[in-house]
Amino acid sequence: MKNRINNKWRHLASLLIVFMGCSSSPDSGNNPEPTPINNDVTFWLTKGNETVKLQKQNMVLGFNTNSNSYPTIEVNQNQTFQTIDGFGYTLTGGSAEVINQLGDSKKQELLQELFGSAENSISVSYLRISIGASDLNSSVFSYDDMPSGQTDINLTNFSLTIDSQLINLLKDILLINPNVKIMATPWSAPVWMKDNGSSVGGSLQAQYYGVYAQYFVKYIQAMQQEGITIHAITPQNEPLHGGNNPSMVMTATQQADFIKNHLGPAFQAAGITTKIVVYDHNCDRPDYPITVLSDSNASPYIDGSAFHLYGGDISALSNVHNAFPAKNIYFTEQYTAANGNFEGDLKWHLKNVIIGSMRNWSKNALEWNLANNSSFGPHTTGGCDSCKGAITITGNFSYTRNVSYYIIAHASKFVPQGSIRIGSTQISNVSNVVFKTPAGKYVMIAVNDNNTSQVFNLKYNGKWVVVSLDSGSAGTFIW
Repeated sequence: MKNRINNKWRHLASLLIVFMGCSSSPDSGNNPEPTPINNDVTFWLTKGNETVKLQKQNMVLGFNTNSNSYPTIEVNQNQTFQTIDGFGYTLTGGSAEVINQLGDSKKQELLQELFGSAENSISVSYLRISIGASDLNSSVFSYDDMPSGQTDINLTNFSLTIDSQLINLLKDILLINPNVKIMATPWSAPVWMKDNGSSVGGSLQAQYYGVYAQYFVKYIQAMQQEGITIHAITPQNEPLHGGNNPSMVMTATQQADFIKNHLGPAFQAAGITTKIVVYDHNCDRPDYPITVLSDSNASPYIDGSAFHLYGGDISALSNVHNAFPAKNIYFTEQYTAANGNFEGDLKWHLKNVIIGSMRNWSKNALEWNLANNSSFGPHTTGGCDSCKGAITITGNFSYTRNVSYYIIAHASKFVPQGSIRIGSTQISNVSNVVFKTPAGKYVMIAVNDNNTSQVFNLKYNGKWVVVSLDSGSAGTFIW
């Protein structure tokens, strides 16, 4: 009887600590760290009201078998899904420009925080970069620009020199974490290859398909000579959107033709193992990657498909996976807007970009744009003037962290490359996804999308722990 009473009071004490820890700031000083009692789960919290941002909570969370009536998220370690390549951002040319404006010590401090493995680092493990300029560069360029009316079919003028700021920053990053995976994608081919002679819109002329394939080969080889391995490419960013600067339209049948008759064979002939990933556009057109993957001559060269979520539903990733289960899925871009609010963006992006993409087979999850200045620049004329970076750089010695920093950090800091998504049930208002890391740890990312606090059980291996998330809050739980 005495043991039953002790167990009961120990359970009640643990519940009290959970509620106290979730409803007050860990920096308040009112709740000293308790003596651990079955301290099985570590909990990192971000609140939508911004009072707590990616802070480790000093509460006791112990697994037990004491019954309660709370809803339960049950983890099934025997149900396994995709292996994770990483979490991160697009490192635009504009990002590189503003980060390089920082003083040497401040720049190194920021890069260590973003890419390092220390306690205060968020361990970003995946980057996307542009081949030539994106719309978040100061100006439009390719690696083989020619005067109007001239061509360079032998690519004798090809050079990466114009992108030296980005390349040098990548070298700094790889010194900190040489295992960062890099995906590269063009916003446009050189304008002399296009049917409209403009950086905006237009399509690649069929007569230059072979030349453009060699442009990719030269790019990957030149980056390798700089010590930068390109893990994957997509043939075209947002191939159905020709209104950006730069941009280029490429239909599904054109992309299949380019891959099967030119890009794939060119990579093969050059001994290039960089993955070819198709589409790289919104979830509202899963027919595009399905069309390309359905081409029996293109498919052998293709690793998988990439998606954004400015249109459609994240479940489209599973639709494509189910149609082609042997091909990989990637989530490569979503931006947070200048006029967005922290709580709304935190909830939506964690629910869709992080949890949603992972629960729909994606191997990575990337937010758009690592850094920009306080005016949301630099960008090209006609480029995005309201895309908010994860980091805002102000002057030579100051930077601030924005909402997409925390969106990615809740995953990147705790879910390293090589982790495997495992099964977990869903409950109303709290979205979640769970991973097993290479070190054997379990990690659950959860976000409360409700207007009230939610108490629930995290159940694993026949036992459970009671946890709580305030409205609009996100948590990462590790055990």
